[in-house]
Amino acid sequence: MGPILRLLLLSAVTLTFMSAVSASAATISGRVLDRHGPVSNATVRVQGTARSTDTDESGFFALSGLQPSQTVTLSAWKKGYYAAMQPAFTPPSSGITIKLTRYQQYDNPAYHWLPPTGSHPQSCDKCHDQTLISMSLQDPHLHAARNHRFLTVYFGTDTHGNQTASRLYKKGSENWATTYIPLPYDTDKPYYGPGFRTDLPGTAGNCSGCHLPGASVERNVVPPNLLSCDQKTAANRYGADTFGIHCDFCHKVANLKYDAVTKLPFRGLTGVHAMEILRPSGNKAENQEQLFFGPYDDPNSTTSTRLPLLSQSQFCAACHRGFFWNKLVYNSYGEWLQSPYGKEGSKQFKTCQQCHMSSPVQGMGRIITNTAPGKGGIERSPATFRSHRMTIDQGILTDALTMKAAARRAADKLLVEVELYNNKTGHHIPSDSPLRHLILHIEARDFNGKLLQQLSGPILPDWCGSSGKVAEVTAFAGKPGKAYAKLLKERWTNEFPTAAYWNDFDIVSDNRLAAFSRDTSHYEFTGAKKGKTRITVSLYYRRAYYKLMEWKHWTDRDILMAQKEIVLP
Repeated sequence: MGPILRLLLLSAVTLTFMSAVSASAATISGRVLDRHGPVSNATVRVQGTARSTDTDESGFFALSGLQPSQTVTLSAWKKGYYAAMQPAFTPPSSGITIKLTRYQQYDNPAYHWLPPTGSHPQSCDKCHDQTLISMSLQDPHLHAARNHRFLTVYFGTDTHGNQTASRLYKKGSENWATTYIPLPYDTDKPYYGPGFRTDLPGTAGNCSGCHLPGASVERNVVPPNLLSCDQKTAANRYGADTFGIHCDFCHKVANLKYDAVTKLPFRGLTGVHAMEILRPSGNKAENQEQLFFGPYDDPNSTTSTRLPLLSQSQFCAACHRGFFWNKLVYNSYGEWLQSPYGKEGSKQFKTCQQCHMSSPVQGMGRIITNTAPGKGGIERSPATFRSHRMTIDQGILTDALTMKAAARRAADKLLVEVELYNNKTGHHIPSDSPLRHLILHIEARDFNGKLLQQLSGPILPDWCGSSGKVAEVTAFAGKPGKAYAKLLKERWTNEFPTAAYWNDFDIVSDNRLAAFSRDTSHYEFTGAKKGKTRITVSLYYRRAYYKLMEWKHWTDRDILMAQKEIVLP
């Protein structure tokens, strides 16, 4: 082959290679501006993808490695601005301008909350994926204002509407010399359990800050007693507030007021009072008609923007950490923060959202890839979607910890060992409401099914139920086992364990399982004379003390978290 021919072939190969590189490495470039000029450190993204870049000090951006034949939509976002879009660009392209608009930095108290469902033309279900809506409607947050345990304890009633008589008061002494303290309830009158409003009828309290935050933005309010209201009547009267913690509220949270050093909300600020809310003015001319905070910096909407806080555990802190009488009553956020799960950089680090809003989201026989199909939503990776069903049910509880059980014979005795290991939950088990507790029950039977006598080991306390009047749950008092709870005792009346932590109380004990902690208990039973012996070890989650359930006529069933059977020959 001659030198000229070799040169021509080499040139052809080079041109072909350069053409191939060019075909796979096209670039789109331009600038991001607001009404004052360039916007630096704005995120520019190929919408719906992970391909993004940040603008420089002049607002310039360049996205390379794009397919020249593929038309793309560009998005731009920066904190304090609505997200913006520029559609239908085919790489290579340059000189593109994306304009950002600031959203308002003030709250509009006159704003009317949008309901999740209903006849309102802008209710959430009019656009959003029905699986997400269905999950949200099953979530306790959307029932916070209707929760029967909350309402009956708040109003001092049972589920049938019978109300405990208001308490009488006397002038205090010693630590309470400057105030009046409640007397024990009158035993000659019908009693339906404690109630905030029957104890403190002159105040609304701050319960609404978490359970009814949309109505409580400006001040604490008395929640409507929705137990006896039908949904339609309640919706007409109270609007979105009938749902408690509804979609529109969460997506109007702009920031959280917390200590930058401790990462904890400031003491005394509960629920919405620890949050910065931005409700839009409704001014179309100023582009302030609506404002939604979400997890994406590239929404297909001019009324939405990204809020990184939505994906951080701090978002949950305001309602999942609470003080009464300067004592920490519930603290799942603080427990998480102190655990390895709350340490960024540790191999166990996980946010609240990663566990309680799992991804991807599956429902109605499919995996969600679009939050608003046919309504302006865009296709995304399933990994970017989070479940909105955060309820505490058997599904999440059966994967909350590890239970091990072993049994053996020793002479004429039966020895049982049980270990509980909280290796799967980023906070104490159980957490938050001090009414919640775990019941570990051990049962040993001979080959005829007869219970074997317990010789030693812990037994379940009286507050696990001894009367048998709550048909929905088992009365476990006096049976072999162990209870795990944070127990409070009212200081004024010595009620124990108390649900009335709005009255001064002492924390008597707390043996709940912290993250990565273990507890081992041992039991001795009489040995069976002959035949097989069957040992059943069961761990239950109970939402409230047995006596309280009796008073309130609650029908919440125990949830079986774990169970093991051991058969000894």
